[in-house]
Amino acid sequence: MSHKLDSLVHTQMAIAVSSAATNCEYLGNMRGTPARRNRRVFVQTETGCVLGMDLDRSDNAHTVKRRLQLALNVPTDERSLTVGDVVLKNDLSAIRNDSSLLLTRNVLHRSLSTPCLSPTGNNLLQRDQSGPIEILGCSSRCARTKELVKEIMKAIKNGVDPIPVNGGLGGAYYFRNSRGENVAIVKPTDEEPFAPNNPKGFVGKVLGQPGLKPSVRVGETGFREVAAYLLDYDHFANVPPTVLVKVTHSIFNVNDDVNGNMFQKRKNVSKIASLQQFIPHDFDASDYGPSSFPVAAVHRIGILDIRIFNTDRHAGNLLVRKFNRVGGFGEVELTPIDHGLCLPESLEDPYFEWIHWPQASIPFSEDDLEYIKNLDPVHDSEMLQTELPMIREACLRVLVLSTIFLKEATSFGFCLSEIGEMMSREFRCQEEQPSELEFVCIEAKRMIALADSDMLVFEDEGGEEYMFDIDCEDVEVDLLPQMSMDFLNKGLFLSASKGASGHYPLSKLDENFGENEVDVTDQPNQDWFQITSKSSKSLKKIDLVGGRSQRLQGGMGTVSGIRSSANQQQPNTTSFVKLADMSKEEWILFLEKFKELLYSTFANRRSGTTGQIQRQRLGTSCQF
Repeated sequence: MSHKLDSLVHTQMAIAVSSAATNCEYLGNMRGTPARRNRRVFVQTETGCVLGMDLDRSDNAHTVKRRLQLALNVPTDERSLTVGDVVLKNDLSAIRNDSSLLLTRNVLHRSLSTPCLSPTGNNLLQRDQSGPIEILGCSSRCARTKELVKEIMKAIKNGVDPIPVNGGLGGAYYFRNSRGENVAIVKPTDEEPFAPNNPKGFVGKVLGQPGLKPSVRVGETGFREVAAYLLDYDHFANVPPTVLVKVTHSIFNVNDDVNGNMFQKRKNVSKIASLQQFIPHDFDASDYGPSSFPVAAVHRIGILDIRIFNTDRHAGNLLVRKFNRVGGFGEVELTPIDHGLCLPESLEDPYFEWIHWPQASIPFSEDDLEYIKNLDPVHDSEMLQTELPMIREACLRVLVLSTIFLKEATSFGFCLSEIGEMMSREFRCQEEQPSELEFVCIEAKRMIALADSDMLVFEDEGGEEYMFDIDCEDVEVDLLPQMSMDFLNKGLFLSASKGASGHYPLSKLDENFGENEVDVTDQPNQDWFQITSKSSKSLKKIDLVGGRSQRLQGGMGTVSGIRSSANQQQPNTTSFVKLADMSKEEWILFLEKFKELLYSTFANRRSGTTGQIQRQRLGTSCQF
């Protein structure tokens, strides 16, 4: 936390700090924090309880878990500390300041020979003495949010408490200023749909398991809200200021305090949440209709949605504010909110409400094209890694891929609606088909797999390597069974066994991760798989331009701006393309092949649509 904040927002240090902390030199901070300062981290349990603690150089995962066990009275055996994709062992020197750690359950039980954690010593006892609201991380863009926090803290001190938001499927709260006006909306991560403390009854999963979308885990929508704001450079799309916070208040829902305790005075509970500035508005897009929406605003929101691969841009999360001008028609301002389902871990079907609007078919302006041209996906990825250490590598790869696709498509001359269509799936013969973007990714992965399998390396018991060209005619017969067609077919989705970083590193910790996910590597006989298993030239023959009279809308309908029930929001989404199963070298090669294939795909689409009547787009929840 910045020391420039006043006393209401300033981070307070813990009661007990090891004497070694005074000599601690901070190694993991990448935000320019002076050396010799303790690192402040926030550890969250599976049930949503949060403890803020200061680490010194001698701390490790065991001491952190022992502090948790003492302070929160939670079991820590058979559990691991994780941050994003990384399972923390003993060394915590690389943990950055303000990182959010998760104490999650192991699938494999600990060995009987492993000693139990028996916390002893007063130096491990730590009570969280932070203020009611503490910002996690502090980028140069959170100045407005600091002022909001000061207003909220002053109001709470004067007895103006937050109030719950009735709508939606997750827990959300309006935080107010001293005049009783809503100034921020706070969404605790443990009150999301299916999270342990969801106040609407949609519970049943622990943090880190698949949520409303199989590629977005429970408890991880909050940092996606922040990511959307950080990626909205120069306030281009008008995303409200958003930060992650640790907030403490008695209003929050806690489901495990039930047996006879409901009539007792509620205690303060600390939670990690996203805090977003509240934007006064008159309608949302489902109530107003898009006919008067500014073309520039629609384009800018669409550009953001494509970059972050938004899977939930419906009319209910586009706020409309009217400005009545004397002597003319009223003008409106659009504000996009609710970005918790962006940046999925694998490609799936996005949902872009604006794809049906006439503004999306108008060519981009010169300002828009210049903005897109200056986007740097590598810089964006590095920035998010610095600001949000808990973000997963797979999410960053989706960001890089979709940004490259946006830049290449606009340079080829496609408008916003055409780009959205190429990213969206469709139904054919009652089956979900890959999008045009996914077809290109499938072909790029197939080309890498073929190149990687052209040469097999075998090692004998003595460690000597023998190389065999699988295309060579003099390959011995006894080697052929090892090169089954199943191996070649599954080469389309590169295995992580060749030095890859591994497929979903936390999958060993999540018992049910991917339980609703269908991996097409187990379905090699599907028509689209057979098509894409041919040579790279086959892309020119694939029908990538077929009609979309029946688009899948994320498996959800829109009713008055609010989606349907949580049970209907558990889609059996097919994962045609995953990006996390590639090593860094394979990922770089994949991007090269991906770019090579885009030009022929764009040319094929352009030639296939020339002279055709524009297709009717269905599914909008707005009325013209």
